[in-house]
Amino acid sequence: MALRKETDEETGVALLTLDRPGKLNAIDLATADELSAAWRSFRYDDEVRAVVITGAGERAFCTGIDRGVDVPQPSSPYTIDDPLLTIGPKANDLWKPVIAAVEGMACGGAFYLLGEAEFVIASEEATFFDPHTTYGMVSAYEAIAMAQRMPFGEVARMSLMGTAERVTARRAYETGLVSEVTPPGGAVAAALRAAAVIAAYPTGGVQGTVRALWSAKEAARAQAFAHAPHLIALGNLPAEQQAELFRGRGGGGGFRLR
Repeated sequence: MALRKETDEETGVALLTLDRPGKLNAIDLATADELSAAWRSFRYDDEVRAVVITGAGERAFCTGIDRGVDVPQPSSPYTIDDPLLTIGPKANDLWKPVIAAVEGMACGGAFYLLGEAEFVIASEEATFFDPHTTYGMVSAYEAIAMAQRMPFGEVARMSLMGTAERVTARRAYETGLVSEVTPPGGAVAAALRAAAVIAAYPTGGVQGTVRALWSAKEAARAQAFAHAPHLIALGNLPAEQQAELFRGRGGGGGFRLR
């Protein structure tokens, strides 16, 4: 199992931990299935009234899809198979509040999770970046998710600069992606404290508020997502060329923090 699920019965808060620290908590197909199953199970568990999602270890919250995963694609430019589309709580019809706690790197497909959390708490050592363009890929779903949380120019810069820049937790706080910055190692504890407060409130009002917040932006999100498969199919380099670019960087080049 690559996903740890712990529930504090006293507070009603569940802690969901991506547990692949050796892979920087990258998501393979089994982990994607586990995430979907976990969110759906919380729908039926009335003892869970709020959830914190985090990653194991200090190096990364999540680095997106595991590059070792083979995802066959249809030949049509009008559809793609994306195993990360269903890893978030909203994609699984969960309307209980979710808080993301970020330590270390959060990049690429991590934004599928961050984009469906109510808010994000990050350690001051956390960094955020989107590597897609560096490797000849379109940032579509990730950029759309972040465009609903950050100013347009900030999302555009992060999406287009690829691996050349990483956004610090402080800058992420200034631009609205992060709601609280903690000392190193403090993100999970802060997220659990906030989740416990929310979980103590009457459930109907909390879940209704979550649903209302998302209703304010889901039409624009759905319309943008409808374009994403075509943009990815038309704009991505073939897999072999992507792999060549990954090999060429030899585990990552230099970057600046901002």
